[in-house]
Amino acid sequence: MITMNGMFKSLAMALTLGCLLGVTCCHGSEFEQFDARIAACETSLKQSLEMPDSRIPKDLLQRCRGLAIFPGVLNVGAFIGVSFGSGIVMRRDENTGAWSYPVFFTIRQGSLGLQMGAQSIDLILLMMSEKTIQKLLEEKLILGMDASVSAGPVGREAGADTNWTMESGILSYSRSKGLFMGLAVSGSILEPDSRSNQVYHGKEISVQDALYENKGVLSDAAKNLVNTLDDATR
Repeated sequence: MITMNGMFKSLAMALTLGCLLGVTCCHGSEFEQFDARIAACETSLKQSLEMPDSRIPKDLLQRCRGLAIFPGVLNVGAFIGVSFGSGIVMRRDENTGAWSYPVFFTIRQGSLGLQMGAQSIDLILLMMSEKTIQKLLEEKLILGMDASVSAGPVGREAGADTNWTMESGILSYSRSKGLFMGLAVSGSILEPDSRSNQVYHGKEISVQDALYENKGVLSDAAKNLVNTLDDATR
């Protein structure tokens, strides 16, 4: 015979198990969303590399020390513009040429000026020095203030005599999907996406751990992205 106390215990155990399963499912679903974000970054990179006359020059990609990809950055403006996006940052080892595990970052900007309509763009940033990567490990990085930024040259090759790496800490590239005027990268704020990194890599893994020691998780989507970068910089 089941007592009232036993029924309450069974109910409590069932509720506890249900909560644990719910948390697990939620965590798994979130991980898949972040994995899909990495896949979107690879798609954005591939599309940028496939443009015949306006592609990112391969020699600059080979010389960069880091890469940030923000697919689908949303810009909404009517004299006052606001933009926000979420993507990943990866570091390239100067000695081995190997790419690090991806870490999640956000980018945001508010600006005044002539801006009309709404636009979604894919934004790619080449970080040309180790110093710029180090600044990413701080609380936030303001483009144009904490690191110089300029529009990167396009074409098959930038040319060996260019001094882009000397003049700019970051080279920016964007691919537009709609009509927009007045977009500027300078003044944008890059910050680590702490919650996304915790869900993807684990709470004990820091941004520095992933970028410099390849600690954390390298999912199938991330492996595909690394392979794409290896092919592009080989």
